Amino acid sequence: MTFTIRPLDPLKDAELLHGWVTHPKAAFWMMQDAKLEDVERAYMEIAADEHHHALLGLDEAGVPAFLMEKYDPAHRELVGLYEPRPGDVGMHFLTPATDTPVHGFTRAVITAVMAHLFEDPAVRRVVVEPDVSNKAVHALNEAVGFVPEREIQKPEKKALLSCCTREQFMAATGVTA
Repeated sequence: MTFTIRPLDPLKDAELLHGWVTHPKAAFWMMQDAKLEDVERAYMEIAADEHHHALLGLDEAGVPAFLMEKYDPAHRELVGLYEPRPGDVGMHFLTPATDTPVHGFTRAVITAVMAHLFEDPAVRRVVVEPDVSNKAVHALNEAVGFVPEREIQKPEKKALLSCCTREQFMAATGVTA
C-alpha cells in the first residue's frame, strides 16, 4: 500500500474528521462527544500552532485513509513528563472505522507515518504516549520498532511513553526513510 500525505485543511476536512474521531472505534482519541464545530476549532488551533501539525494520509486513489499528527514534545503533550532529546518528534495517528477491514492496513499506515517522519533528517527519534490500555496500538508500535520506556500520568490518561529511533524503525521494518 502506498500513501501520500498532505496538510490537513481544518475547514474542508472537518466533516470527514468529525465522523472519524467521534466513532466508537476512536475512543482513545477522546473526542467521542465532539460536535463538528469542536473538531473545526481543535484543528484550527493545531493549524495555528508552530509546534503541532495535522496531516491527512491519502490512498492510491487519493481518498483520505488516515489522520496523523506530529508535534514537538518539548513544547506540546509531553512537557515536563520526560526529558526531550534533540531530534525528538511526537506522533499520533488514527485510521477510520470501516465495515470492510483490509488485513495489514493499519500496520501499513503506521509504517508510512514513521517513514514520513524520518524523511526529515533532523528527526532522530519518534516519541508516542498512547493510553496504557490501548493494547492494539502497543502491538503496532512494537512492530515498527518502538520500545516502551515507562508509564506516565498525563492530565487526560495514563500513558505508555515509548520511543523509536530511525535505526530501530529500519531494523523492525526494513524500510529506509
